[in-house]
Amino acid sequence: VQCLEMTTKRKLIGRLVPCRCFRGEEEVISVLDYSHCSLQQVPKEIFSFERTLEELYLDANQIEELPKQLFNCQALKKLSMPDNDLSNLPTTIASLVNLKELDISKNGIQEFPDNIKCCKGLSVVEASVNPITKLPDGFTQLLNLTQLFLNDAFLEYLPANFGRLSKLRILELRENHLKTMPKSIHRLTQLERLDLGSNEFSELPEVLEQIHNLKELWLDNNSLQSIPGSIGKLRQLRYLDLAKNRIETLDTDISGCEALEDLLLSSNMLQHLPDSIGMLKKLTTLKVDDNQLTSLPNTIGSLSLLEELDCSCNELESLPPTIGYLHSLRTFAADENFLSELPREIGNCKNVTVMSLRSNKLEFLPDEIGQMTKLRVLNLSDNRLKNLPFTFTKLKDLAALWLSDNQSKALIPLQTEAHPETKQKVLTNYMFPQQPRHDEDYQSDSDSFNPTLWEEQRQQRMTVAFDFEDKKEEEDNSGKVKLPKLHVEPSQ
Repeated sequence: VQCLEMTTKRKLIGRLVPCRCFRGEEEVISVLDYSHCSLQQVPKEIFSFERTLEELYLDANQIEELPKQLFNCQALKKLSMPDNDLSNLPTTIASLVNLKELDISKNGIQEFPDNIKCCKGLSVVEASVNPITKLPDGFTQLLNLTQLFLNDAFLEYLPANFGRLSKLRILELRENHLKTMPKSIHRLTQLERLDLGSNEFSELPEVLEQIHNLKELWLDNNSLQSIPGSIGKLRQLRYLDLAKNRIETLDTDISGCEALEDLLLSSNMLQHLPDSIGMLKKLTTLKVDDNQLTSLPNTIGSLSLLEELDCSCNELESLPPTIGYLHSLRTFAADENFLSELPREIGNCKNVTVMSLRSNKLEFLPDEIGQMTKLRVLNLSDNRLKNLPFTFTKLKDLAALWLSDNQSKALIPLQTEAHPETKQKVLTNYMFPQQPRHDEDYQSDSDSFNPTLWEEQRQQRMTVAFDFEDKKEEEDNSGKVKLPKLHVEPSQ
């Protein structure tokens, strides 16, 4: 039964039949919800409540135009009609003088009428996913606007006096064709979130440095080649996304962003990080994967609050010993580098639960890795390891140990052997010693790695149990020490 039919029936029996289209008191209808009702036009019955209607929801229908009568509902404070087939916004919208929130996202609207300036109470405008090419000058007279969402449109520039919208706190302009920002933008003194991702900026807009209250800034997927020191003036900045650009240098003055918690520099052309990065004491996430880094600065050890570090897909031949000072680190990824060994100090990163070192040149691991007792997932596939240190027996929480990209199970049982030269106990299985990978003749030990199966296994919260008998170990004729294998058991 469609909403229209239910409402008609409800009126005939004294409004005693509940209907999801109505929320509010029976005497005064202030909210109507016609979302997902397969409507092709605005129901006419709405107009009988034009004096009291404050919120109207027409989300996800097939409405192509808005009738003039709709704009007689001058009490409207919220008009929501995303995901329809609207091609324009009528000039009669100027009648909605009490409107505070307008959602016209996911339509085919090409422009705002200039007289939208009459909706002086507008606080939130969501107009993303429309082919809007420009904003009229009248739009900059919406002086009470606090949130503006214009993602995925066709904007090439903003009005010169855009800075008049001085109450803006959130401005999202992702996926447009912007190359510059108007100088007046510095007047947006209350702006906290600015999303300029997926545009056409070739350099950081200088005017941004004057928006001192900015807390979140997206500039990912542009054409930036460098990050100037002026960005250090954003002392309130907490989140900075510069991924997918062409950045070759990061100025040392980035240390001025002292409140920064998340710094994303993935997929750029960085050859080194400035030592001053160690001054970002509040950093919890640092992503520098897919760059051209040959080393990490020693100062990285100063990031005592860092929880996630991703330096995969670089040209690292070693890690600094100071990595051992990252006591808060939980996730560490250094896949696809040229690491031949790990510093012993990595054992001090005792809170790491996930560590991925896939596709490196590791020939051995330090015994200290056994101190990382919270490890649950460890990826060592595609390296040159001959065995694993015996201290692995201390990793009781290990749920997945990857030694091959295509291994059939998250954990392959390990057995103890004596190293042929040092006679020390080591852990091994049939997958050792690892051979350098040659894709053309790469042999897996199973048909393929099944991500779905792995996820199911992970959800079973498997743990590792190293069961050793109390009796003295016995050696067989081959000289190998017989010890129980590594087993996987469900947690209790």
